[in-house]
Amino acid sequence: MTYVIVEACIGVKDRACVDVCPVDCIYEGEEMLYIHPDECIDCGACEPECPVTAIFPEEDVPDNMRSYIEKNPLTTAGIAFAVGALLSALIRR
Repeated sequence: MTYVIVEACIGVKDRACVDVCPVDCIYEGEEMLYIHPDECIDCGACEPECPVTAIFPEEDVPDNMRSYIEKNPLTTAGIAFAVGALLSALIRR
């Protein structure tokens, strides 16, 4: 199980969940925050901190928002790739 951030976060991006995450698995995207499922340790610290109730355990994501289960890993992988590329470019300077 992992936690998933859904559409209520779009445009809000409140970072209270980021501040309490012990493994830094929450990333900021263009429109919202995302949880990387391979990095999440399922501690649940983020869920009660979200002021817009956008964080759910994967199995509790409402049916009409289940597409966010797939969006979280795809987006976090893209963010991680971009950060890695940026760091590589900076190191080469």
